Amino acid sequence: MTKIKSLLPQINYLGQMLRAPQQSAGTIVSQRCSHNQQICDETLSIEKPKVEEIRIPVPYGEIAGKWWGPKDTRPIVSLHGWQDNAGTFDRLIPRLPHHMSFLALDFAGHGLSSRIPDGMTYHTQDNIYMLKMVMQHYQWKKISLMGHSMGSIVGFVFSSIFPDMVDLYIGLDALKPHIPDPHEIGPRLQKRIPQMLVADIRNRHKSEPPSYTYEDLVSRLHQGTHKSVSKEAAPYLLNRNIQKSSVNPNKFFFTRDSRLKYGVGIGFSQDINLELAKRLTMPYLFLKAKHSTYYEDKKYFDEFIEVVQKNNPLFELHFVDSTHHMHLTEPKKVAPIVSKFLCKYWKHDAMVAQ
Repeated sequence: MTKIKSLLPQINYLGQMLRAPQQSAGTIVSQRCSHNQQICDETLSIEKPKVEEIRIPVPYGEIAGKWWGPKDTRPIVSLHGWQDNAGTFDRLIPRLPHHMSFLALDFAGHGLSSRIPDGMTYHTQDNIYMLKMVMQHYQWKKISLMGHSMGSIVGFVFSSIFPDMVDLYIGLDALKPHIPDPHEIGPRLQKRIPQMLVADIRNRHKSEPPSYTYEDLVSRLHQGTHKSVSKEAAPYLLNRNIQKSSVNPNKFFFTRDSRLKYGVGIGFSQDINLELAKRLTMPYLFLKAKHSTYYEDKKYFDEFIEVVQKNNPLFELHFVDSTHHMHLTEPKKVAPIVSKFLCKYWKHDAMVAQ
């Protein structure tokens, strides 16, 4: 095994990063950072598979991603959570079988992907169309999915709508669209809609967002995820989510689209969720973190699991002693479960020449 000093090399400031224009993912110079705690310095005795930045054209610009492993086999499309990015899988994928390929994507407005046009807001369900665009781009007849949080919900919805197209599905910590308290919907939208309009106006003015020191960014990400993202793991997400300030030297700002904070999730009822659950006939692995909330009354989780277990003999459920970002913060606890599942069900599917 080749000993790699770090998956995120220690970085001095590399100069000003270039921000992608709204209609194009553009070129963003990757800037990583080491600071006093040296949280970016991780020593791993693992062999790192080849990784390549890719861009997929879509009507509003580009979807950015990271292709891990061989290019001659269809990859497992890996989907991140809300306001995260493809970097969320940087510590998990190197621990998975290297003869398999993985394509970690940035959702629109996240990471290095293009933002949606001005005047619009983000809807989680729009990502279903994005996945179909990716399939069309590569001429895939099938797709393999792995998702975390929002990405896991997108994976569930896609898999239940197109069960014959999905040959395996892995979900991490978010099982399905959550059932909110009905009394919260009105006040939540009453607050979010004006906030989204303000964020949209700021985008149009192209003014620089508030900037922070790198240490502050690490702390804000750590605290903002309720410490689910450890300080040691934070750089893997920040790498695709910050830009050097042109106003304040040695400070950075978040580059994800601020409209994301006020987007609209998938509002399926529990009855709809349960009917869709019956359509999940493919090999299906779900990992639930023990130290993470259910985001809804636990009875809805239990009802869904009961339906899937009854209807899908290829379903596996595992509970992991970790937090919501278990795959990023503690990948050693996740990788063996995912690897065993993949070795059981993954099949080589040759790529069509591009």
